[in-house]
Amino acid sequence: MAYQFVIIPFHAFINHYGRAAPYLPRVAVIVPAWNEGAVIGASIERLLSLDYPADALRIYVVDDASTDDTAEVVLAMAALHPGRVFHLRREQGGEGKAHTLNHGISAVLAEDWMQALLIMDADVIYLPDSLRRMTRHLADAEVGAVTAFIREGSSDRNFLTRFIGLEYVLAQAASRRAQNVLGAIACLAGGAQLHSRTNLEAIGGRIDTTTLAEDTVTTFRTQVAGRRVVFEPYAVVLAEEPHRIAALWKQRLRWARGNVQVTTMYRRLWFRPSKQHRLGSISFGVFWFSIFLLPVAMVLSTIGLVGLFLLESDLAAAVFRSTWALATCTYVFAMVLGVQLDPKTGRSSWREAILFPGVISIVVLISAFFPGLIDHVVPGWFGVEVTPAAVTAWTLFVYAWITLSMVAAWLVKLVDSTRVGRIFSPLLTYIVGYGPILCAVTVDSYIKEWRGAARTWDKTEKTGRVLG
Repeated sequence: MAYQFVIIPFHAFINHYGRAAPYLPRVAVIVPAWNEGAVIGASIERLLSLDYPADALRIYVVDDASTDDTAEVVLAMAALHPGRVFHLRREQGGEGKAHTLNHGISAVLAEDWMQALLIMDADVIYLPDSLRRMTRHLADAEVGAVTAFIREGSSDRNFLTRFIGLEYVLAQAASRRAQNVLGAIACLAGGAQLHSRTNLEAIGGRIDTTTLAEDTVTTFRTQVAGRRVVFEPYAVVLAEEPHRIAALWKQRLRWARGNVQVTTMYRRLWFRPSKQHRLGSISFGVFWFSIFLLPVAMVLSTIGLVGLFLLESDLAAAVFRSTWALATCTYVFAMVLGVQLDPKTGRSSWREAILFPGVISIVVLISAFFPGLIDHVVPGWFGVEVTPAAVTAWTLFVYAWITLSMVAAWLVKLVDSTRVGRIFSPLLTYIVGYGPILCAVTVDSYIKEWRGAARTWDKTEKTGRVLG
């Protein structure tokens, strides 16, 4: 994380803007929709009002055998805007987003009109200038695809959506700038993928249906074939995100399992530099696996530290203090830089920025940075004598918490799933941390893939609460 965030400022000098130019290709927008009657009408209206030439924009809603009034809403919009809005119906639904997209892609590619294809979700909102900002990168024939910054945009935010909003700043507005510098992008956002027709045809004219991460596979295929993928941080797309931990867990479990599948699928690519693409670079591999294997590193850290402590090795304390001191500096630097990249989110999520790793981890960070904290502050503030046994117990807890935080995160999910527990889940999340929840989801994805659990594409429930 320190390496990644140190790279970010170089994006001011190493970027694609020098090869971008005003470019307004004919764009076909594919909107996969299953029971989106509550949001699809407003989504179409907002797309039609984009700051983009009307004769160069068509909207294709792929109705995945919806059982609500999605079809009626889309057909009504098509009647109001003939030649601009189209309804494509799938009679067999429920096979997943990739199958739905492929139905629309095949219909669009059958005609010569489309020059670029935008894949989005039914509930997201593109800011008026976002599409223009994305298409300018396609003026460079070497660019195959462009993605935007997905910002959490729920109108009724709660503690969880504020955490998600901050996470998106760190994982997109920040990290993808670093990926732009490296020339290797990890993933086109599922709700904001702009492809040139040439790129779409080159990758087979279809989206991968064998994994739960069709957007990541498409991103990798584009780059492996030698075309560039660009992240446009100033093209902003608002999205509604889960308000409950159970819904977040279901969404992120699908993403995490998809990453496990992609990691396996491209196992011969990692750490093998290539002249054709940069996905095999050492830096990109470090970025990818630092997230993918973070839970493993946490468990190994606990085992190593506790083992050294039980051997009465002074190395344990020295290693712990130095690494957690570095972690503290990295955490502060990343949060300060991140909130500056998106001040709006920073103002609304400043508490979450402070408590992202959780109250307990914050205490651990402070005690690691100031080793005498327990010996001096606790007796002075609370009048409690700190015995050697207490110091030993605290030390073992600190070493164990690196791993136990993921267990605690799983317990927070269980508490949140009960009606009474929902009252306490915000407080528990702040104590345990949002980061450990994401790590616990990753562990769950390991288990699900190891057990060969069914690969079902569970749709995240949306209610149309995105800010207009």
